[in-house]
Amino acid sequence: MADYAHPESLVSTQWVAEHGNDPNVRLVEVDVDTEAYGQGHIAGAVGWSWQSQLQQTVRRDIVNKEDMEGLLGGSGIDNDTTIVLYGDNNNWFAAWAFWQIKYYGHGDVRLMNGGRVKWVAENRPLTTDVPSHVARTYRAGDGNESIRAYRDQVLAGVNAGNISLVDVRAPAEYSGELLAPANLPQEGSQRGGHIPGAANIPWGQAVQEDGSFKSADDLRALYGGKGIDGSRETIAYCRIGERSSHTWFVLTQLLGFGNVRNYDGSWTEWGSIVRAPIEKP
Repeated sequence: MADYAHPESLVSTQWVAEHGNDPNVRLVEVDVDTEAYGQGHIAGAVGWSWQSQLQQTVRRDIVNKEDMEGLLGGSGIDNDTTIVLYGDNNNWFAAWAFWQIKYYGHGDVRLMNGGRVKWVAENRPLTTDVPSHVARTYRAGDGNESIRAYRDQVLAGVNAGNISLVDVRAPAEYSGELLAPANLPQEGSQRGGHIPGAANIPWGQAVQEDGSFKSADDLRALYGGKGIDGSRETIAYCRIGERSSHTWFVLTQLLGFGNVRNYDGSWTEWGSIVRAPIEKP
């Protein structure tokens, strides 16, 4: 991990085994499968639901500042806590939580490299005991808008031709054949395709078979081969913003690119905007 731009943003499974119970470390599991945590998790880890705790339930948006303060504080986290996130599906939603926590200004937040699958593959222990951490006071920032993109910003960049776009969805979604991943309902947008000029680099190409991230050299070759080299503003998107959070993590934390945003409105928004430009192969 030493070759990454920000190796401090990753920890190994061995580090978690050695430090997961340190008083200033809080483990948090965020899974696609919201029932996985209850079936077994790393000792001391709290479980967050991406469906009910990391997004607003009435209007579409990420969790607001006050609710983020409540979520973190209620998990025994204060502003000086080292937060270590992990989850299933190669840290898919754990990366979404990472991006949101960074959006609200937390200093020390990390991903466990390889996520839940690597921990289990190494035969490390799981427990069904739910920890009870003493609540702490947390004060969130107002929101770092430099790491988030909105539809009008994306549209302006597309029209001006001065941004790099990364569509991290599967090729069948990029082409418009599917409106959502094959194992999820075909809903959320009115049209299929991709944003004009976007390079298709599926998020899963950034990880190895064991779920851990590829080397910095391999990642530079992967993204650079599609013209994503950090030379201009870069915006990543997917369907609802969680897979693109994973790519945002790779580009900013592992490759050190500046001026990278996550467009969390993503295709469910863009594919339903009246007169928004759409490309198909």
